[in-house]
Amino acid sequence: MADPTAPPTPPVPLAALLAREDLGLRQIAGPDARTAGTAVQWVHTSEMADPYPYLLGGELLLTAGVHLTDPTGPAAYLDAYVTRILAAGGAALGFGVAPVHDTVPRALAEACDRYGLPLVEVPPRTTFSGVARAVWRLMAEARHAELRRVTEAQQGLATAAARPDPVPAVLRQLAARLGGAAVLYGPDGAELQAAGQARDAARDALRELTAVVRRPAPAAPASAADTAGATHLAAYALGGGRGFALGVATERREPGDHTIAGAAVVLLSLLTGEHQGASEAARSAALVRLLIGAPPEETGLLLGSELWTVVHARGERTPLAAAALAAALGTGLVDPRDDDDVVRLLVPAGQEVTATDGWTLGVAAPAAPGDLPAADARAARALRRAEATRQPLVRHHENGLAALLAPEEADAHARVLLAPLAGNEALITTLRTWLSLHGSWDRTAVALGVHRNTVRQRITRCAALLGADLDDPDVRMELWFALSRAS
Repeated sequence: MADPTAPPTPPVPLAALLAREDLGLRQIAGPDARTAGTAVQWVHTSEMADPYPYLLGGELLLTAGVHLTDPTGPAAYLDAYVTRILAAGGAALGFGVAPVHDTVPRALAEACDRYGLPLVEVPPRTTFSGVARAVWRLMAEARHAELRRVTEAQQGLATAAARPDPVPAVLRQLAARLGGAAVLYGPDGAELQAAGQARDAARDALRELTAVVRRPAPAAPASAADTAGATHLAAYALGGGRGFALGVATERREPGDHTIAGAAVVLLSLLTGEHQGASEAARSAALVRLLIGAPPEETGLLLGSELWTVVHARGERTPLAAAALAAALGTGLVDPRDDDDVVRLLVPAGQEVTATDGWTLGVAAPAAPGDLPAADARAARALRRAEATRQPLVRHHENGLAALLAPEEADAHARVLLAPLAGNEALITTLRTWLSLHGSWDRTAVALGVHRNTVRQRITRCAALLGADLDDPDVRMELWFALSRAS
């Protein structure tokens, strides 16, 4: 039987289609759909004597039997017809009663029984388009249920990752969601943590499978799959090339399982980061010292002498989304703070920061540990610029006029110039956005989510408070420079 090319929608059990009373379908031959687990991935209608060239696999093939001019003729013709459907990967045959035939030909039912093709009788009141519509509706319902299951599982995993014992909590949550066992393996192949139940033979096979993904890069694949008897096995390499792996063993495989396991891989990659060695231990110590009041220069020594890139990101602020962003940027140092809607990350300077779907990024130039507070302010300005110009990523660069002035002098000038606007964040934000968009009222209104008249009123107010002509390009240049210095 040919391997069907599966569509991006979950298959529909033939038994679910037979259970629809409005269709009135009845299986009359072939293996029982309820026990055989027959699934339908498409619906196709054909009156061809040989439908093989037109089938992709997984179809419920519907026919009115126009090609059966002599339904009581030689059985060899019907045998060939049924075997060709099976050879193409067809899931089942639906035969429409009327207008060509009053009943399903007995010889066709016998051929389906001989070769194991489910045969379904379609009553005269049910149109083929009605059957197809029912299949698409069942597919949509299954897809919705799959998305809901994945979303709930991701939320459960994210909650587990926030517990005091995050690694075993994530493994327990994953095992419960997939209905099997989840095991974390160390670089030496030893089980570090486990949750759920699996047969001993399956556990042994799972350990061997994880050895495939624990091989040194680039030889190791990101994931691998196998079976041990009736148990489905999957192994995933955890990020960073450190030899850690996640193994999953389940008695059944359902749509969405791989996505759920992928979310657990992201979380476990971050949670196992503490095992990376002395450098990571030093960084953890630096964070602890900061929390208990150590001066930044002391923690800077613990963070190392290398440069770091500060990134500000705005997007979907959930723990899982922030963890996925950190994994994409190649860092475990991420702070999804609760006091605003910005995620902050520290990325090693040698790690390239690129645009990421679903996020708007502001990136500061690499800075030494002692200069990270200033870099944080520059990343914030870059993010505001990215949002104002609707770009997925903006990098902050100190060049031009800013490079010619001492930072202290530039900051003092900015404070004096913008003093009339001090404390009015709405006016400052509006002025910065309006200048970045070259004085466009409409684009500024869209960027800020306010009415264009509100923008006009705020800019007029800024001009009055500053005592400046905002139509003068020299004034605009000076204000833009001052705003770029404001944190």
